[in-house]
Amino acid sequence: MPHITWILADGRRIDADVLEGEHLMAAACSARVPGIDGDCGGCLSCGTCHVVVDAAWAAQVGPPDGNESAMLDAAASARQPHSRLSCQITASAALDGLVLHVPAA
Repeated sequence: MPHITWILADGRRIDADVLEGEHLMAAACSARVPGIDGDCGGCLSCGTCHVVVDAAWAAQVGPPDGNESAMLDAAASARQPHSRLSCQITASAALDGLVLHVPAA
């Protein structure tokens, strides 16, 4: 079960063990991570699950695809080099220890 850490804008950390195959937006909502709303339920249509992948994990997570990239441009928080929508990241053993930063609203 991969262990994921979300770091909030104020520096607080929220950790959770996530089932493999679960989208990290759903995991963040279950863990009550502030700033991850997932208003569209993971349909790639709202941008309310915007996270910034820690630079050490950027290669493992990979870049956004075209549709995700377009939605990131419309997200409430400014897009950053390693921005992703957490509804598009799936938990796997390869992501055990992943660190995600939640941008300030």
